[in-house]
Amino acid sequence: MRCSLILALTAASLAGQQSAVEQGYSHFYNLEYDEALADFQRAEALNPTDPELHNHLAQTIVVQEMYRDGALESELVSGTNSFVRRPSLNPTPQMEQRFLDELSKAMALSEERLRKNPRDTAALYALGISYGLRSNYFWVVKKSWRDSLKDANAARRCHNRITDLEPGNLDARLVQGLHDYIVGSLPWTFRMLGFMVGLHGDKERGIQTVEEVARNGKLNRIDAEIFLSALYRRENQTRRAIPLIQDLIQKFPRNYLLRLELSQMYSMSGDPTHALEAVEQVAQLKRRHAPGYDRVPWEKIYYHQGSIQFWYNDLDHSLENLKKVAVESERVDLNTGVYAWLRIGQIYDLTHRRNEAVAAYKQAIAYAPQAEAAQESRKYLSTPYHRL
Repeated sequence: MRCSLILALTAASLAGQQSAVEQGYSHFYNLEYDEALADFQRAEALNPTDPELHNHLAQTIVVQEMYRDGALESELVSGTNSFVRRPSLNPTPQMEQRFLDELSKAMALSEERLRKNPRDTAALYALGISYGLRSNYFWVVKKSWRDSLKDANAARRCHNRITDLEPGNLDARLVQGLHDYIVGSLPWTFRMLGFMVGLHGDKERGIQTVEEVARNGKLNRIDAEIFLSALYRRENQTRRAIPLIQDLIQKFPRNYLLRLELSQMYSMSGDPTHALEAVEQVAQLKRRHAPGYDRVPWEKIYYHQGSIQFWYNDLDHSLENLKKVAVESERVDLNTGVYAWLRIGQIYDLTHRRNEAVAAYKQAIAYAPQAEAAQESRKYLSTPYHRL
């Protein structure tokens, strides 16, 4: 009787943990990070020795910070070698410590299990994810290339070991594919640094691997779709990304960034009509107070409309929208605000209003001095912007 009771309680605990994790990821992919953290903490309380739960918490902590800083929008991964040029984030010491603490717990728990059983693929998977999360943090946040590559190599080794033990485990191949792509995309100097720590890469092989996980993965299928969309965008294959983004919108309808990303994919593929329609859908959802859309600043919508209009030479409407962003720039992230001032300056240059153009470039520089858009603005202080 007592044994049956223990089994029943254990089963109920596992079911509760699984339910909390599923709810957590539903919130996570819908940009509801406080709710996701609460769900993952509830799951962790039910099973504090599961390293994956600490990884879930660590991932949510750092992605929430990226969201607050505007770094989730893939405008930041859309240029040549932009994995290197992406501006670093500026997390609080408390956030950084909490993130690293959760990773340390996950790593310690995984390593303890592996000491008992070196063939524990679940522990290998969790340990690889921990290293991958820390590698990304060193890369994006700390700009510590050597530490990042070292952790990336460790993550790759863990997941290579899984595929040796379980050749059919596609989920373990996502880390392999992403690192193949990223290392294969690095400039020669950084690639040599990767070789020094034993890390090799191949862009095409990396894309093919991520494609396979997106088609047939289990645990990592959604992440693979998200990453693959960003890779297609970076490789100027935006038409291939559109159906992926549309699928993700169906799964996570409260994630407004997906609709804004869809608009950018259409714009980059030469379809301004559908690009503006996608932004207008965000505006309509906001007007209707659809779940998740009250949090979208109108300035973000104006920026995306103005940006598309800028590239398709509707300069009057573009300037009108971008000015709305500039006058309320404290309501948007630094990346959006500084690009709004840059585009305003470029429009003034294109319409032969040089004094106003220089004033806008100076505003961009003052607004976010270290941003790429500010660096680009400095060029146009002496030489007017013109299109090729």
